[in-house]
Amino acid sequence: MRFRTNDLVTAAVLLAIGIILPMVIHISGINGAVFLPMHIPVLVSGLILGSSLGLIVGIISPILNHTLTGMPPIPTLWIMLVELAVYGLISGYLYRRIKMALLPALISSMVLGRIAAALTVLVLGSAFSLPMPPLDIYIKGITITALPGIIIQILLIPPIVKAYERNR
Repeated sequence: MRFRTNDLVTAAVLLAIGIILPMVIHISGINGAVFLPMHIPVLVSGLILGSSLGLIVGIISPILNHTLTGMPPIPTLWIMLVELAVYGLISGYLYRRIKMALLPALISSMVLGRIAAALTVLVLGSAFSLPMPPLDIYIKGITITALPGIIIQILLIPPIVKAYERNR
């Protein structure tokens, strides 16, 4: 697959934001699980660049964050890797390929990413006997605890995508 230079540069900038934003949030003493700072650039990358680059940014973001800062810790890294990869892939697929409207594509991606994360918790917990939170507590955490981050994503991402599309 061939990518345009502009799209690769945009992906690199979003990847950098996906590293810097969580660092700023964590340095501020804010819980990343509440505001989900790594999710925003991954969802934006899928929506503006498509599923391939969205998937790549979704995979690389948590790996680089873990390598550079130790966050997210293992096994959360593996859960986030799957979740963010699904965000990037599905948001790009629904919005760019299927031409679904922006907000439904965003929300569908967020739901499917969380389902993928919950399934990853099940697989890691049962297949590899890793200590995982009970599934109901995990699901509560990725919905209720993350509600401020979810609201921020729904309010912030559509205007970012629309501004990018206007200026492209």
